Amino acid sequence: MSKKILTMKLLKEKYGVCRLDKFDSIPPWAKDSDFFSITKTSDELSIVCAQPDIPDDIKCEKDWRILKIQGPLDFSLIGILASISTILAQKGISIFAVSTYDTDYILIKDRDIYNAIEAFVDEKYEVIN
Repeated sequence: MSKKILTMKLLKEKYGVCRLDKFDSIPPWAKDSDFFSITKTSDELSIVCAQPDIPDDIKCEKDWRILKIQGPLDFSLIGILASISTILAQKGISIFAVSTYDTDYILIKDRDIYNAIEAFVDEKYEVIN
């Protein structure tokens, strides 16, 4: 049996990627879920959080699922996101990536998640629920 390359964990909830104005404050609803990511730039305030927490009047791309790369990953590791994105690009699956100090999170549309998991398993990645 060949060795698994990396292990990923599928998070249970659906998530949304929201765009707020660059002058907006971080809203309380953005911080209610176990996973959230907040990025502020000179152009926008971008929030990834659990879909049920997002108010209806927020500009948002919904129906994302998250695969967490089990870490922590060392900063010296090279090509992890490149490898993952290449596997999915070959299957026509788009991603949205979020990186933290310890690991990477790959957001994949819910409609594509099981095809993505199958592609990773075929390439010797382990995916757990």
